[in-house]
Amino acid sequence: MNKQPTSRSCFLCGRQNDIGLKMTWYNDSEAQQVWSEIIVPDEFNSYPGVVHGGIVAALLDETSGRALMLNGKNNELFITTRLEIKYHQPTPTGQPLRVIGWIIKRNSRFAHVAGEIHLADGTLTAKCEATVARPPQKFFDKWGWKNEAEHWRVE
Repeated sequence: MNKQPTSRSCFLCGRQNDIGLKMTWYNDSEAQQVWSEIIVPDEFNSYPGVVHGGIVAALLDETSGRALMLNGKNNELFITTRLEIKYHQPTPTGQPLRVIGWIIKRNSRFAHVAGEIHLADGTLTAKCEATVARPPQKFFDKWGWKNEAEHWRVE
């Protein structure tokens, strides 16, 4: 299993983001999936003991999109244009979760990806399908990718 790169400021993976989740994703080339394990702290709840739905969406959005970086394609940066989530049951805070993502279909400009969140016993709590697009170069220029790329690394 190979680790995927992280950034310094991303809410989900940013190592220098004081309120971020500091997640790490791994490539499973054999299964053609990416995965991460996380325990979401109570500070990210909606109701006591339940991960806020927006946080669930963020976990699925990032993980499904990271499937495009399988096999070391770390510059396959896309943005989400559509995200559809089905919440099967409440996702608990304070418990180990496994988030997985995979590619359904892709071409050079767009991709259809999917993701799921499972409890330690394998129970599905939420899943998504998303459409992502490769942004035009002006997006990377505005974002300052040339300066930010040095912070995009495996730790």
